Amino acid sequence: MLALCLLSVLSPLFLLLAICLCLSTKSMQLFFLQQRSGRYGKVFQVIKFKSMSDEHDESGALLTNEQRITRIGRFLRSTSLDEIPQLMNVLKGEMSLVGPRPLHVQYLELYNKQQARRHDVRPGMTGWAQVHGRNTISWGDKFEFDVWYVDHLTFKLDLNILCKTVALVLRRSNVDRVRESVGGEWFHGNN
Repeated sequence: MLALCLLSVLSPLFLLLAICLCLSTKSMQLFFLQQRSGRYGKVFQVIKFKSMSDEHDESGALLTNEQRITRIGRFLRSTSLDEIPQLMNVLKGEMSLVGPRPLHVQYLELYNKQQARRHDVRPGMTGWAQVHGRNTISWGDKFEFDVWYVDHLTFKLDLNILCKTVALVLRRSNVDRVRESVGGEWFHGNN
């Protein structure tokens, strides 16, 4: 219900961002869809506003993330507005407002037993790890926070996380969104 209310309230902003994206990228492709792992490891497509172009170099290789991120894309990421379309994932029951962030499906076979417990709950638009460092903490710490959340899940905790998230987003704290490197160190020796 909250996701539906948020989508309704944010619909003017949603429309404005869609128009800005169309004008800045000269493309009608507004959304970035990517397969992620959800509850019990079930695969779904996460929806975000597209923040990068599809530009290639002369040899046909995709340019780096740094080269492809658009001006509006940088703004969307720094304000977390690129995440608004995930409310549709919440409405579809694939995600929750709060829970461990959904990760790429390629990681599914790499989790150890403890790390895999993050899939005991629905993934969220925000989570315990996000309010404790967002993208500035190590992968190992993210997993520890995710599993702690699974073990301590309450409505009160979810409200606390939502309030902290709003404060962090408004302050633009702990944002390192452009450098979304694929983690590797947290798998090393953990299987």
